Amino acid sequence: MDRHIRTVDDVLRLLDGLFAQEADRWTTGGASWWDGFYADRSKPVPFFVAKPDENLVSYVDRGLITGGRALDLGCGPGRNAVHLASLGFEVDAVDLSPEAIAWAEDRACESRAAVRFHCGDAFALAGTELTGPYDLIYDSGCFHHLPPHRRISYLALLERLLAPGGLLGLTCFAAGAMGSELPDADFYRDSRLHGGLAYTPESLRWIFSDLTEVELRRMHDEPPESPFFGEPFLWTALFRRDAQP
Repeated sequence: MDRHIRTVDDVLRLLDGLFAQEADRWTTGGASWWDGFYADRSKPVPFFVAKPDENLVSYVDRGLITGGRALDLGCGPGRNAVHLASLGFEVDAVDLSPEAIAWAEDRACESRAAVRFHCGDAFALAGTELTGPYDLIYDSGCFHHLPPHRRISYLALLERLLAPGGLLGLTCFAAGAMGSELPDADFYRDSRLHGGLAYTPESLRWIFSDLTEVELRRMHDEPPESPFFGEPFLWTALFRRDAQP
């Protein structure tokens, strides 16, 4: 007889187990899939380019982000982490994939950028290796690979690590452009995430309703010769955590 459910974490792990093993892209068990994805650095994957997100550059240029400590969630090959470090941010960057972290470390070394890279599950590392508080938590493509129940973990991570007055920067699949638009419950019925979840502006505003919206728009389409990365199938969002009195 199995009667082990006692906490929210127990429920979250139970729901994790409803997905087929090959669907896992969000726990340390999914690291091998991402290792295979990042193993060939010459693949024509849009975000393999060594360019920062155009929206991130815009936030800094417009003074919406002004420096401090930053955490890059799901940093991949490190393009945004390296850019933030080049601007003087104190940067932590985390990814599940050892291949991604190795590539990111190579880029940081080439750019002489000081970034602390961490390999593992950001939810598990929050409060240990990822100590916070961070003035900026930036996520370029991590959030849309989480199953619906792990939004709870994501919001808990923000609560724990984002400084009062700090900012969450996010890019994710835009409904009508890329990603699955199935209702949340359907992902549990067929045990797959269909490559990632699409979001509408309304759904993002609801999920992050405890934060204050600064900006939410489509990412600009950047031409190949641009020094910035931009693809219009993504939403870009910036939210602020209210400063505590």
